[in-house]
Amino acid sequence: MLLRLAWQSLLSRRLTVGLTVFAVALSVALFLGVEKVRTGAKDSFADTISDTDLIIGARSGGVQLLLYSVFRVGNATNNVTWESYQDIAAQPEIDWIVPISLGDSHRGFRVMGTSTEFFDRYKYRGGRNLTLVQGEHFEDLFDAAVGAEVAEQLGYEIGQEIIVAHGLASFTEHDDKPFRVAGILARTGTPVDRTVFVSLEAIEAIHIDWKNGARIPGQTVSADEVRGMELTPGAVTAAMIGVKSRLQIFGLQRWINEYPEEPLLAIIPGVALQELWDIIGVAERALIGVSAMVVATALLGMAAMIFSGLNERRREMAILRAVGARPWIIIALLTTEAALMALAGVLIGMALLYSGMGIARPYIDSAFGIYLPPEPPTLRELTVMAVVVVAGGLISLAPAWRAYRMSLTDGMMVRI
Repeated sequence: MLLRLAWQSLLSRRLTVGLTVFAVALSVALFLGVEKVRTGAKDSFADTISDTDLIIGARSGGVQLLLYSVFRVGNATNNVTWESYQDIAAQPEIDWIVPISLGDSHRGFRVMGTSTEFFDRYKYRGGRNLTLVQGEHFEDLFDAAVGAEVAEQLGYEIGQEIIVAHGLASFTEHDDKPFRVAGILARTGTPVDRTVFVSLEAIEAIHIDWKNGARIPGQTVSADEVRGMELTPGAVTAAMIGVKSRLQIFGLQRWINEYPEEPLLAIIPGVALQELWDIIGVAERALIGVSAMVVATALLGMAAMIFSGLNERRREMAILRAVGARPWIIIALLTTEAALMALAGVLIGMALLYSGMGIARPYIDSAFGIYLPPEPPTLRELTVMAVVVVAGGLISLAPAWRAYRMSLTDGMMVRI
C-alpha cells in the first residue's frame, strides 16, 4: 500500500521527479564510469609488458629503468657493455634475452635498436603478441618497423624513406644513411605505438663515423661501405630477460645486482610497475573524490527538491493525517519516494554507462590503450549502487521530519 501510494505520488509530479532522477543517473554513470576507466587504466598499465621476468640496465632506480626501457621516458645513466650482456646471456637460468639500444630519435619519436626476437618476446595485455598490419620486420640493415601512432601521425607507408636524428633533441641527422619503412605494427595502446624499431647493427652502422656525439671530421662511411663492416655493438642500453623457471628469478636478480664487472640493476617489471602506479595514484584518488562529490551534489539536489515541494504538499500531508495516517506513515512515504528516485537514478545510470561503454569501448582502446572488458557490475559497483539508494532514503529524513511536524490546522487552512 505504501509503495503504491509513493509511486502514484511520484507519477503526479513526473516532470520534477524525472529531472531529479536524470541528475542522479548522470552522477552515478559518471562515478561508475570513472571507476571502470580507473580500473581499466590500471590493468592496461600493468599489462604494458607481460611474460618478461627481468629487465636489466645500468644501476640507477628501478622506476627510472622501467621508464626508459619500457615507456621510452628519460635516459639511462649509463650503458651495459656488450661483454657483460653476453656474460649474462650465457647464464644457464636464462631462457631468452632481448637487447635494447636507445638514444636516437625521429621527429619526436624514440628510435629503438633491438633484434627481431623482440617482436616474438614482447607481450602485452596478458600475453598478446605484436603483429604487423603491413610489411615485415626489418630484414635489410636499413629497414625500420614503425609503431601505429608513428605511422598515423607522420603518414608513413611501406617503402617510405625516413631519417634518424642523433640524440633526442638534436638537429643533427644521420641523413647519409636513410632507413626504409619495412613494416607497420598494429596498435597496442603501449609505448610500442610511439617507437621506431631498427636493428642493433643499424644503430652501430649510423654511428660508425661518429664520436662523442659528432661526426668525425674528414671521415665519411657511405651506406654501401658500412654493409661490409663489422657491426657488433659495443654496448646496449638495457635488456629484457625470460628465465626457464620462475623459481630462478630472485636468484638471477641478486646475481645481476651484485655483478662484479660493472654496476648493473635487474628489476621485476610487475613490481616496478606497481611502484610507478603508486607514485601517480594521487590523480586516481582525486578523480574518485570529484566523482563522489558529483553524486553527493545530485542527492542534495534531490533533498532540495523534496523540501521545495513540501509547501505544495502540505494539504496532502494534512489530509493523510486527518484520515488516520500515523506520523511514521508520513515519514515512510517521503523516504520511500526518495529511495525510489535514487533506485531509478541508479538503474538508469547503469544503463547509460553500459550503453555508452559499448559504443566508446573500441575508440578508447585504440586511442588511449585502455581496455574496458564487457563485464557485469563488480561487487564494488553493486556496493556503490546500494549506498546511493540508502543515502537517497536517509537524506530525505530531514524533509520527512519537517512534513511530520506540519500541523493539521496549518495544512487545512485556507489563505486569502
